[in-house]
Amino acid sequence: MRAMQGLVWQPWVKRLVLVAAVLPVAAVHGLFGQPEAHPAFAVASIKQNPSNWNERTQHPMGAGYQPGGRLTATNASLKLLIQFAYADYDDSLLGHSLPLLASQVVGGPSWMDSVGYDIEAKPEIPTDPKHAWLMLQTLLADRFKLALHRETRDLPIYDLTAAKGGLKLPPPKDVECVSFPPGTTPHYVPGKVDCGYVPLVMEPTGLRMEGSKVHMADVIRELAMALGRPVLDQTGFTGEFDLHLSFVPDDALMGFPGYGGPDDPGGARPASDRNLLNIFAALEEQLGLKLEPAKGPVEVLMVDRAERPAAN
Repeated sequence: MRAMQGLVWQPWVKRLVLVAAVLPVAAVHGLFGQPEAHPAFAVASIKQNPSNWNERTQHPMGAGYQPGGRLTATNASLKLLIQFAYADYDDSLLGHSLPLLASQVVGGPSWMDSVGYDIEAKPEIPTDPKHAWLMLQTLLADRFKLALHRETRDLPIYDLTAAKGGLKLPPPKDVECVSFPPGTTPHYVPGKVDCGYVPLVMEPTGLRMEGSKVHMADVIRELAMALGRPVLDQTGFTGEFDLHLSFVPDDALMGFPGYGGPDDPGGARPASDRNLLNIFAALEEQLGLKLEPAKGPVEVLMVDRAERPAAN
């Protein structure tokens, strides 16, 4: 549920508003799907944003759907645009938009991470979210001369397993769930819960993950974003549970602002309570889950060419 105390952190949001789609992040195999014919926006404006990259807003404004497939991005790097444009489309997290991990976009010029762009784009006729993502791919190829290909590389990942003492997953409470199909912005609905959604909440003392009636895949999506690398489910658990996880941020959170991970704009690290456990110990003690560093085949996008777009 989005109505929570504290600040909900979404690391992929850097003043970026994109059409809504449901995009899994942590899959290790089959990430990008099959190629399709790419439609194009009827009108598109791209301008470089002169503000300092390191001053980019980290306040979460959410990824909202623009009715009809309109796209608006403010001070978004080309790399971040690629992360959204080429993420897979899935119905498992209705209404929420999740990009590829930054580590899954490889190569390209150095400015691809450091220069921000403002984009306004509109389709000729109203379109659905899936085609809007394809339009963004076409726009990047046309204006940035973007050329890329897919590769599978043996990269660092995490295996999520049951801890030695066994799983400690709280059974789900009986709540009325609400979902947000494409075209609807997720929001608080009195008396209902946004089931399956796992936000990372920043509090004065540390970090917290919460969710109602979640599956292991829902938790893995958020863990992958926070840790900055894919997480593979090895627990064998297929049921639902309620999630309550509190932990202190440390250097393992490579996807968290201020911890030096890929596409990290920097900034001060959040304050933390020294009495809290780090994410590895908290998972084991509170949920009976264990994260184990490993290597595995990860499908990545290799950027072969990218050019700065002409102003318009």
